[in-house]
Amino acid sequence: MNFNIRKLMKENMFFNFAFIFVVFLIMYLLVTFNVFNRYHSSIFVLILVMIIMSTSLNIATGFLGQLHLGHAAFMGIGAYTASLIAIALRDVVGSDFILFLISTGGAMFLAALAGLLIGWPALRLRGDYLAIMTLGFGEIVKTIITNMKDLTNGAQGLYGIPKIMNFPLAFWTTVLVVTLIFLFMNSRHGRAILSIREDEIASESVGINITRYKLTGFVIASMFAGVGGSILAFTIGFIAPTSFGFLKSVEIFVIVVLGGMGSLSGSIISSIVLVSLPELLRDFAEYRYLLYSTLLVLIMLFRPQGLMGTKEFNIPAFLRNTKQKMIQLKLKFSKKRSEGSDS
Repeated sequence: MNFNIRKLMKENMFFNFAFIFVVFLIMYLLVTFNVFNRYHSSIFVLILVMIIMSTSLNIATGFLGQLHLGHAAFMGIGAYTASLIAIALRDVVGSDFILFLISTGGAMFLAALAGLLIGWPALRLRGDYLAIMTLGFGEIVKTIITNMKDLTNGAQGLYGIPKIMNFPLAFWTTVLVVTLIFLFMNSRHGRAILSIREDEIASESVGINITRYKLTGFVIASMFAGVGGSILAFTIGFIAPTSFGFLKSVEIFVIVVLGGMGSLSGSIISSIVLVSLPELLRDFAEYRYLLYSTLLVLIMLFRPQGLMGTKEFNIPAFLRNTKQKMIQLKLKFSKKRSEGSDS
């Protein structure tokens, strides 16, 4: 039985990665042959950034069940850390890829450290109290960045960031992050986190260290948020404290809720939709937050579990279900035709 499950999982992983590679190849060729220009390429990278941010927040909010409204703060920590390291080392390190690895590694470390420092007292709280504390932490980070003028250039923003990001690097970094989150959530540690979301008392009664796993989930979510901030900084070449405020946290949270709290596939789909939509409807871009609010209300009314609920999109399963439905339709059509000929 275990052998069959492992074989099925390997088959699913193979098909999923094959699909991802095909998507990358198509997108890369479209960008290379100028079907999509530099502007479109930057939009694709922004979508990838939002996928990293929403899937990482899903660890704390969707899988762990904690109301986290300060996720953009960790994105800001990662963005500023990576930018400052890159500015300091760009004349020393000759390779853009190595510079990205060093800078993003530093961003991940500092974002994870910040997650550890705030997570230890914060995760002793629940519900609205945790939301208020994480919201307050986000505003504190924004204020600190604004007032560290000698290091961050304050409210005017940080200029001169090396624009070393490209579509292939952003794409495969996103694939790596989402894969690591998926593998973590399907490990015994991930199942422990899911059990805490379902029932904390029952989880503690069977020996699960609730505080430890809450803190682990919070730190991992913060660490990957640092990666999203790093990619954003190296794409735009300029960052400001206002880019990582409360509204950005709400935007990420809405994407998680819209896609389904506990579904990585849902976060990916909703990230693509909600980042692309303002660009497609550029004349109405100023109504973006009105659109988000309307979508959130409609989702809560008609599909409270989100687009995907807690399910994941599985290509082999989708193909099998499609094949079964086609067979059923064929049999149904043949049956009606035979009944018609008999009459």
